[in-house]
Amino acid sequence: MAIFFLEMKPHTIINRYIFSQLIPPFAVSFLFLTFIFLMTRIPDITSMVVNYNTGLLSVGSLILYTLPRFMEFTLPMSVMIAVLLTFMRISSDNEIIALKGGGVSIYSLLPPVVVFSLLGTLLTTWITVWGVPWGKFSFEKKGFEIARSDLNIALKERQFNTRFKDIMIYVASMDMKTKKLNDIFIEDSRTESSINISVACSGVLVSDGENMRHTLRLYDGKINQVDVTTKAVNSIDFKTYDITLDLAASMGKAENIDKDTDEMSLGELARFIDANKSRPDVVSPARMEFHEKFSIPFACLFLGFLAFPLGLQSASSRRSSGFGLGMFFFIVYYLLLAGGEAAGEFGLFPPVVCMWMPNVVMGAAGLYLLVRIAGERPVQLPSFLKRGVLFLKQHSVITGRRNP
Repeated sequence: MAIFFLEMKPHTIINRYIFSQLIPPFAVSFLFLTFIFLMTRIPDITSMVVNYNTGLLSVGSLILYTLPRFMEFTLPMSVMIAVLLTFMRISSDNEIIALKGGGVSIYSLLPPVVVFSLLGTLLTTWITVWGVPWGKFSFEKKGFEIARSDLNIALKERQFNTRFKDIMIYVASMDMKTKKLNDIFIEDSRTESSINISVACSGVLVSDGENMRHTLRLYDGKINQVDVTTKAVNSIDFKTYDITLDLAASMGKAENIDKDTDEMSLGELARFIDANKSRPDVVSPARMEFHEKFSIPFACLFLGFLAFPLGLQSASSRRSSGFGLGMFFFIVYYLLLAGGEAAGEFGLFPPVVCMWMPNVVMGAAGLYLLVRIAGERPVQLPSFLKRGVLFLKQHSVITGRRNP
């Protein structure tokens, strides 16, 4: 162990060179991945602009609020890709061989990787602890304000819409141009003594945007009135029936929205956990969220540490085995993270185990690979991964063209 730490003494010029080489691939990867994630929002954004006449300023605000959630995942991904590509490039240019010939060991190349990964960890921690709760809650408030001004946005097709107090609305389909609704189901419990269940084949929206009062005009349907006390049911057929919705009264104010656990700050989350210690079903998801705020940032450190020997792997192989292993472990990490979240929700393991196990696995794999690479014992791809990489090459994913 003492030898290992002696080997870690920094070589200033080399470390600065490696650190500078890590920045360009990180920046490119981060911008590219963030753009890809944002592209998933394009259909929703287009719908809001075209169908709901939502202002560009509001749409821009919603995009801004979603960025922290994307960055929570793109930052660790970018750190791993940057380390992996940097050392693959250094290895392919035979710079590793030159460094070894000059008496530089593999372990002495670790400091810039560790520093770079720690900077990524700190940035991601700031995003998860402050940025994500702020972004999610701000997105909820902004969407709430937009929905209060336009019933079309508040209603969603093929969903049970419960934004309105004591009213649940289901609409099979909507035509934004004509404001026509099809196959409507409404449960209205605003009257204490009875519950009205209305079913209609079609309907239209009649809006008074200034007063935030809207009317659902239903055609050719039936109302089932259920008496809460006697459980008696009266059925009424109708040709036309109006249901008035007051969004200002039904939906309240944006400031009164209750925060979910993923919208709470670190202090609010800690107080919430302390106040609900006697309710395991409530406190367990909150503890999962608490540990997730730190486990995902530390993925930068563990994935960066793992990418280091994987990048060096290409020095001993002309094939893209290092890149293949990198993508394999990258997928494994997020599968473990998703599996941990599912196991935590079902209460199979403690939250701390569920959220930190992926990092432990990646760290152990990185240490094992580093020892083997430093001992000049290259790690070969498993046979099933070799077949997968060969398949990708044949289908132009890796080579960029289809092989004949």
